[in-house]
Amino acid sequence: MSAATASAAFATEKKLALWHSLIAIVALFLGVLYGLLQALEHAGLNLYPYLQPFIMSYYQSLTLHGVLNALVWTTFFITGFLTFVTAKSLDKPMVYPKLSWTAFIVMTLGLVMAAIPLLLDLASVLYTFYPPMQAPWYYYLGLTLVVVGSWISGWSMFATFLAWKKQNKGVATPFLALASLITMVLWQICTLGIAAEILTMILPWSLGLIAGIDPQLSRTLFWFTGHPLVYFWLLPAYLSWYAMMPKQAGGKMFSEPLARLAFWLFLLLSTPLGFHHQYVDPGVPPAWKFLHAILTFSVFFPSMLTAFSVVASLETGARARGGKGWFGWILKLPWDDPSFTAQALAMILFAFGGVGGLINASYNINLVIHNTAWVPGHLHLTVGTAVTLTFMGILYWLLPHLTGKALWNRKLAVAQAWLWFVSMAIFSRGLHWIGLLGAPRRTMLGVAFDNYGTSEWRFASLMTGVGGTFLYISALMFFANMLMTALSKQEAKVEMPVAEALHTEAVPAWLNNWQPWLIGTVVLVVIGYGPVIVDSIINIQMTSPGFTPWK
Repeated sequence: MSAATASAAFATEKKLALWHSLIAIVALFLGVLYGLLQALEHAGLNLYPYLQPFIMSYYQSLTLHGVLNALVWTTFFITGFLTFVTAKSLDKPMVYPKLSWTAFIVMTLGLVMAAIPLLLDLASVLYTFYPPMQAPWYYYLGLTLVVVGSWISGWSMFATFLAWKKQNKGVATPFLALASLITMVLWQICTLGIAAEILTMILPWSLGLIAGIDPQLSRTLFWFTGHPLVYFWLLPAYLSWYAMMPKQAGGKMFSEPLARLAFWLFLLLSTPLGFHHQYVDPGVPPAWKFLHAILTFSVFFPSMLTAFSVVASLETGARARGGKGWFGWILKLPWDDPSFTAQALAMILFAFGGVGGLINASYNINLVIHNTAWVPGHLHLTVGTAVTLTFMGILYWLLPHLTGKALWNRKLAVAQAWLWFVSMAIFSRGLHWIGLLGAPRRTMLGVAFDNYGTSEWRFASLMTGVGGTFLYISALMFFANMLMTALSKQEAKVEMPVAEALHTEAVPAWLNNWQPWLIGTVVLVVIGYGPVIVDSIINIQMTSPGFTPWK
C-alpha cells in the first residue's frame, strides 16, 4: 500500500498505542516519586511523617511504587506497543478495533478502581498482596479488570493474526508479529494462576463470603503468574533488541531462525518455575522445588541465545560503519542515538541481573539472600533497567513516530540514559550489598538498622539513597522530553525500525508451527504444577482470617 494509505490504515493502532503509552508514562511518573521516598528512607532520611495525610506510611508508598511501576507501567505499555507492532508487522490493521478499544477501557476502569483504595491507604498490601494481608474487594476486582483487559487486547491481536493467516496460507509469520503473539500467549497462560487466586479465594474472602483463606495455596497460585510475569516484561524488550536495534545500528538480524527459537523456548519454559520463589515454603514438596530449579536454569539457555544473537547483530552493524578490532567496533555503534543508547545500556546492566537470577534460583545460595534487600536490588536490574530503560528507549522513537513530531532534545535523552545507567549501578549495588549483610526487604531500613543493623550497613544504605535520587532526576529528564515532544510544533517523520535478516533463508516449518510448542507448554505446566496444586486443594485449609497490615 502507498505511504498515505498505510498512514491512514494504521491510524487506530497509533491512537491505541498513544493512549496506552500516556497512561503508562503517568504511572511511571508517580511510581518513581514513591521510589525516591523509599530510597531516601534507606539512606536515613525519613520524610513520611512530614507527608501525611498524602502518604500515610512507608508501606503505602512501597505498594504504590510496586503496583504503578511493576504492573501498570509495564502492562499498559506492552499491550499498546505489541498491538501496534503486530498490525504493522502483518501490514494488516486490527480486524476488530472495537475489541482493542474495549480492552483499553476495561484496563483503565480497573486501574481507577484499584487506585482509589491505594491512595486512601486501604490497600497497602504490596504488589504481591500476600494473604492474609487484606485489602478491600474492589482493589482486587480492579487488578482483575486490568488483567482481563490485557487478555481482550491479546484476543484482538490473535483475531487479526488468524485473518492474516487465512489470506497468507503457507507464508511464515513475520518475526515481529510472531514475537508479539508469543508474548501475549505467554501472558494468557501464566495469568491463569493469579486469576484463579483472586476469583476463587481472595475476592470471596475480601467480600466476607468466606471467613478464612489458605495462604500457602494462594502463594502458589500467585507465583504461577509471578515469575512468568518477568518474561512478559522482558519479551517486548527482547523483540526490540532482536529486530529493531540492529536497524538502528546500521546492521541486520544475525539469525532470524535463532530469534524465533529463543521466543518459542521462552513460551515453553517460563511458566513452570515459580517454586524457586517458594524454597522456604514447607507446603511444597522438595522434589517439585528441585524440578522448578532445573527449569529455572533451563530458561537461562534462551537468554544466552539472545545475548549471543543480539551482540552479533550489533557487531555487524558497527563493522559496516567502519568498526575494527575485537572490541573497537563498539565505539562505532550509534551512541548519539538516544533510543539505541538507552537500550544498549539496559542490556549491559541486565547481564548482571541475569547472573543474579541464577543465584536466586540456586537453592543453597537462595537461603542466604531470600527476603533480603538483595531481591529488590536484583529486581531493579531487571524490570527497573532491562525493561524500563529499554521501554524508555523505544519511546524515544515511538512517540515521534506516533505523533509525527521530532524528539524535543536528543542530547538530553542520551544524557538521561547514561544517568539512569550509572545511578542504577550505584542504587542496585547498595541494595545487593546490604542484602548480603542481612537487611530485610519490605522493611523500613531505618527501623531495621535501629534494631539489629551493623555499622557496615551505613555506606551501602547511603548508596541506595544517592543512586535513587539520581534515578529520580534521570526520570524527570525523560518525562520532560516526552511532554515537550508531545507539545512540540516541530514535525518529523520517524519510521519504525525493522531490521532485515543477515542471511535470507527459509524459516523451518517447526519454527512457524504453534501446535507442538503450545502442547509442550501445557504439558510442562501440568507436570510442574498439577500434582502440587491438586494436593493443596485436597488438603486446603481456609482458616486464616484477614488483617489490615501496618496499622
